[in-house]
Formats: sequence, structure tokens, C-alpha cells
Amino acid sequence: MKKFFSVFMLSIVLIACKSETDKSEDSNSSQTQEKEQQEDFKVNPISHATMVLEWNDKTIYVDPVGGAERFAEYPLADLILITDIHGDHMSVATLQELNTEKAKIIVPQAVADSIPTEFDAQIDVLNNGESKERFGFNVKAIPMYNLRDESLRFHPKGRGNGYVIESEGKRVYISGDTEDIPEMLELQDIDVAFISVNLPYTMTEIQAAQAIATFKPKTVYPYHYRGAAGFSNMKMFEAALKKKDTANQIELIQLDWYQ
Repeated sequence: MKKFFSVFMLSIVLIACKSETDKSEDSNSSQTQEKEQQEDFKVNPISHATMVLEWNDKTIYVDPVGGAERFAEYPLADLILITDIHGDHMSVATLQELNTEKAKIIVPQAVADSIPTEFDAQIDVLNNGESKERFGFNVKAIPMYNLRDESLRFHPKGRGNGYVIESEGKRVYISGDTEDIPEMLELQDIDVAFISVNLPYTMTEIQAAQAIATFKPKTVYPYHYRGAAGFSNMKMFEAALKKKDTANQIELIQLDWYQ
């Protein structure tokens, strides 16, 4: 009887150990998958409107300005997206300094008209509403423009592009310089959104929060948040978004774009 009891207890211990091992393996597997998902899409803020996205082993430069040294630690660009002609979005000097030999450069026509002919073979011009497949990404040009009378001169409709980039079902929206235009509010199934928040050029903190609460991206990064009077009030923006996103469905990630 004593021998039977010892074997019985040993069996219980072994089963418990296996259960804990399985839980540990499941936990480790979950953590590994989460890490891999994070590594599949990495956001690197450079400054203001400029960023580097590392996504599915490809590298996307958005509005590269400020000189090639800002991009020295990142892989060479596969895609370069430029939204508008203003100096905080387009820099011919930076393009010429960068090694862009393997890159396709996607731009609106107004930007293409300002880029030297040495880049002609690399340029894809997209007008609002047009799209292009490059390196496994579908890039669609979304309008970006001002609505308020006092700001219409900054970004007329049709000149610049926001972008929706899609790969393997993941959809990323880059607003560019825009207000809460209908084309933004009608967006659907956006996983990640980069939203500009600054006056007098784009949106107020309240406008931006309302827009985000309307088209409901899963994750939002406010960027381009320095305006003519200094930095936008990011605490006000966060509070407004929380008030409108009552179900807490939208993840807000605030990075330092002005290091």
C-alpha cells in the first residue's frame, strides 16, 4: 500500500510539472509571437514629419529631410514616400545625399515637378485616389488638404498626398498635412494611423481626436505636432481622445519626434 501511494504521488507530481512546463512553453511562445509581431513593424521617429518604418524586412522612409546623417543607422530605403512640397516634407538635398539606388520614390505630381531628372527612373507619381504595388506593398494616395478659410492657402486639395500602405492585411495610414477631411473620416480597417496635430497648418487637438474617434484606427501615433506657436498640447489631445473613445478601443502611442 505504501509503495502504491508513493507511485501515485509521483504521478501527480509529474503531471503537475508537465502542466507547468506546457504553460511556460505557451507563455514563451506567446511572448515570442508578440516580439516577432513588434519586430515586423517598427516605427522610428526622425523629426516632425519624418520617419523610418521597418516592415516585413523592408524599409520605408517617409518625408526624408535633414540630411543623410539622420538615416545612417537605418537600412537603405526600399520605398520613399513624400507627401508635399514644403521643406519639412521634401528635401532634394537630402535625397541626393542618401543612397537611394534600390528605392522607388512615390510622390504627388507637384513633388515630382521639383525633383531633378536624375531620379526620373525611380519616381512613381500618384494622384489622389491612385495606387501602386511596390515590394509587396500596395500604396494608395489619400487626399490631404485644409478646410478652414484661414488655412486654405497652406494645403490646397489635390496637391499633396497622404498614404495608406497595405501589406499582408495590415493597413497603415499616414495623414500628411491635413485637416479632418471626409476622405480621412471614411477610411476603414486602419491598423496604424499617423495623425498630424498642429496649427495653423493641420488640425487642432480636438479636431484630431474627433477624427480618430470617427474612423477608429486600432493604434494611433500623433506626429507633426509643432506649429507656428510651438508644440501642440498633447495632454489635451490625449484627454479629448479618451473622452471620445469611451470603449477604449484605440491604442495611443506617443513618441518623441523632436529629440
